[in-house]
Amino acid sequence: MNKRRLLRTALALAAAGLALGPATAQDFPPKKAVTMMVGFAPGGAADAAARLIAKKLGDNIGQTVIVDNKAGAGGNIAHQLTANGPADGSLLLFGSIGPLTIAPHMMKVGYDPFKDLAPVSGGVYFPNMLVVSKESGIKTLADFIAAAKKSPGNVTFASTGSGSASHLTGELFAQRIGAEMTHVPYKGGAPAMQDLLANRFTGYFAAPPTALPHVETGKLVPLATTGLTRPAYMPNIPTVAEAGLPGFEALNWYAFVASARTPAPILERWNQEVVKVLKDPEVRDALTKHGLTPQPTTRAELTDFMQKESAKWGAIVRERKITSE
Repeated sequence: MNKRRLLRTALALAAAGLALGPATAQDFPPKKAVTMMVGFAPGGAADAAARLIAKKLGDNIGQTVIVDNKAGAGGNIAHQLTANGPADGSLLLFGSIGPLTIAPHMMKVGYDPFKDLAPVSGGVYFPNMLVVSKESGIKTLADFIAAAKKSPGNVTFASTGSGSASHLTGELFAQRIGAEMTHVPYKGGAPAMQDLLANRFTGYFAAPPTALPHVETGKLVPLATTGLTRPAYMPNIPTVAEAGLPGFEALNWYAFVASARTPAPILERWNQEVVKVLKDPEVRDALTKHGLTPQPTTRAELTDFMQKESAKWGAIVRERKITSE
């Protein structure tokens, strides 16, 4: 009897091992080409960073890493495609602050960032920069705040779309100064920048890589950056916190996530590879030249960061009654 029980136990353990094998001992890297999806069109900060990182990742793992731009719906389309996509480690998403921590508070997005997507590692972050046209007559952040308080609603600010980081930064700013500003959404940074240069609205919380060339030519006036510290590449521009709103911080960021159905060992391997790339001196230097700061993290650290960001921006969405319309 004991021999029979031992045999049954051995067979059961063997069967369990076979069942678990593919999920716990899957080959890495994937045998097919790896896709790094980006939720925005080519040419922006996200695309530039993704291509730098993808190239180094491919070199390190000996496998092709293809950047696939799936623009639309403020990046939400790419996030939903990833949630429903391959779970074998062949698909990474260069996810962003909007779809991961803002949009779910504003609309039905078709995915849950914390249930359908799994954290891999932080990617890059950068502060936005409040800029105005030189034709506006505004020269300092104090001038901008005074104008907003003098004529509530007449001061306008652009964004790359409703629910974007630039939109929510403007809403947080309006909340902190206690004055209403009118939001002007655009379908991307390029058209917003073009209209700002033509002085068609008051200000824009722009990505530094987009704004700096026009600051250098004198066409735009930089008022402040939105991080707690001054970026090394903009040492002469004060932060919003320094210029009048202590503690103000609104960072734009991108992080690597994958389908939550991806086996944990594969996610851990990707974390190791992404962190290795983000710590590479050449990659760090290249990203810095684009105005981006590498942010390698553990998977747990990224989860904690996303939860805090989601709580922060969710509160702003509710208080300011922000919708996707």
